[in-house]
Amino acid sequence: MTRTADIIRQTEEVAARNYAPLPVVIARAEGVWAWDVEGRRYLDCVSAYSSLNQGHRHPKIVDALVAQANRLTLTSRAFHNDRMGTFLARLCGLCEMDMALPMNTGAEAVETAIKLARLWGYRSKGVRDDAAEIIVCRNNFHGRTTTLIGFSSEPQYRDGFGPYSAGFRLVDFGNAAELAAAITPNTVAFLVEPIQAEAGVRVPPGGYLTEARRVCSANEVLLIFDEIQTGLGRTGKPFAYQHETDAKPDVLIVGKALGGGVYPVSAVASSEELLGLFRPGDHGSTFGGNPLAAAVGEAAIAVIEDEALPARAAELGAYLRAALGKLRSPVIREVRGRGLLLGIEIEPEAGTARTYCSRLAERGVLTKDTHVQVMRLTPPLTIEKREIDWLVEQLAAVFS
Repeated sequence: MTRTADIIRQTEEVAARNYAPLPVVIARAEGVWAWDVEGRRYLDCVSAYSSLNQGHRHPKIVDALVAQANRLTLTSRAFHNDRMGTFLARLCGLCEMDMALPMNTGAEAVETAIKLARLWGYRSKGVRDDAAEIIVCRNNFHGRTTTLIGFSSEPQYRDGFGPYSAGFRLVDFGNAAELAAAITPNTVAFLVEPIQAEAGVRVPPGGYLTEARRVCSANEVLLIFDEIQTGLGRTGKPFAYQHETDAKPDVLIVGKALGGGVYPVSAVASSEELLGLFRPGDHGSTFGGNPLAAAVGEAAIAVIEDEALPARAAELGAYLRAALGKLRSPVIREVRGRGLLLGIEIEPEAGTARTYCSRLAERGVLTKDTHVQVMRLTPPLTIEKREIDWLVEQLAAVFS
């Protein structure tokens, strides 16, 4: 038995099987490359679902982690620490917001935004207690908590986990007219991903986000963008909503790459008017805003800004998109996305996306399927053109 098989067997004996990973056991990684326990090298085109925008083990981020770990790691919010303020100041500058509330995971940040929207609805808009409604989109993915899967339209995410939380309405993604029609006097927010990554990299029609902003403003409804996967440079802008004009949200949710690939960090950024509604005791997290997370988050933002990663994603995403367009394989139904968030939809007659992900893994490329027929390509934003050229060669081989 190989070491890979032995580790997988041991893991599956003790780990709940809520994932179905490819049979690759990663032992180390650096930059855009990862190595398995047998020493085989792989180009990482998953990036932990956009958590590794800065690449694996970026030295500046790792240095910040180690330096802070050698000094102070955790205080809880029972006290102040000397790192959270500078971190949030830099985050607010990037997000163009007044304040931020730090959490740990993306799902926690989405839950925080939901609580904030409801609180605003009751205290500022005058919605009757327990009547607030939030509009969300079909095929959304905002996390795995019981509240968040309750308004999913994916049957497997919901099956066996009810009863579900009330107060959510579903509309079609990309349809601003349906959004407007769904608003009632009790609507407090519209929560949406600028690009639906988990749903198969679904990009809305041009102008949709701007129109959503107009509809929300006209109806006194908060616009909340979940940029956990799309933000921090992934699509070629600091945030995906910035591809349109006049689409700035009231609330911005960030995570994943905010932790620089080394530590879970998330946050909700908004105005002082909104986040100022929280009073001590209304919300909290033992680890949210801890000094280790703050040091890592600040370093993660510094790398994004100092190395101009959004501009790299725009340039290299266009380069990769053009190369994919030349493949002209009957296996490929469509290539879509923005920046270095791309999805390749596989023709059903040619098999499932997982089939091609497995074949790519054999050739040294790590990719991940979603919604059966779509393969996501989300390499670190530090990837080079020569590495993209090699990636396209491997794609051409498995699609031929």
